[in-house]
Amino acid sequence: MGNSKSGALSKEILEELQLNTKYSQDELCTWYQTFLKECPTGRITKQQFESIYAKFFPEADPKAYAQHVFRSFDANNDGTLDFKEYIIALHMTSSGKTNQKLEWAFSLYDVDGNGHISKVEVLEIVTAIFKMISFEDQKQLPEDENTPEKRTEKIWVYFEKKDNDKISEGEFIQGIMKNKEILRLIQYEPQKVKERLKEKKH
Repeated sequence: MGNSKSGALSKEILEELQLNTKYSQDELCTWYQTFLKECPTGRITKQQFESIYAKFFPEADPKAYAQHVFRSFDANNDGTLDFKEYIIALHMTSSGKTNQKLEWAFSLYDVDGNGHISKVEVLEIVTAIFKMISFEDQKQLPEDENTPEKRTEKIWVYFEKKDNDKISEGEFIQGIMKNKEILRLIQYEPQKVKERLKEKKH
C-alpha cells in the first residue's frame, strides 16, 4: 500500500497534505505523477531541486537560494526531499500562513541550525536573494537597500541589534509581526514579477 513507486499517493499523505496546504486532491495527484517522472526513486536530490528552481527563474541565478531553501526543508538531513517535504516547501514559500512562513523564514536564515541568526547569516541569505533579482530591478531599489550589505544593515537596525548580536526565533517572529517592512526586506518576492507579466498580457 505505502509503496511510493506504485504511482499512487498514499491516503494518509494525501489527507495530511490537503489538511496542511491549500492544494486539492487532484492537484496533489497530478504533481505526484510529475514528481515521479522527474524523480523515479520518489526522492529529490539537492541538484534536482536546484534545476527545478532554475526553471522558475530563467533570467536569474537561483542556485545559492535554492540550496538554502532545500536545506531548510530537508527535515531529516538526509540530503533528499520526499514528495511530502517537497510539497510543503512549495506551499510554505508561496502561500503558507504568516506564522508558518515566519517559522520557515527563520530556519532559512539560521544557516548553521544553532537556533539563532547572526548578521553574517542574514548577509548570506540576502546575497543569495540578490542573485535572483535582475540588474534592471536592482536599479529600481531604494538607495539604502540596493546592495546585500545595505539591506542586511537595514534589517539589523530594525531589530535594534549590534553587529555581534544574535536573534532568537521568538524575537525574529515578533519583530516582523511588529514591522512589515522587515518582512519585505527578508524575502524575495517573485509576486512582483508575476504582476508585471499580467500587465504585459493586457
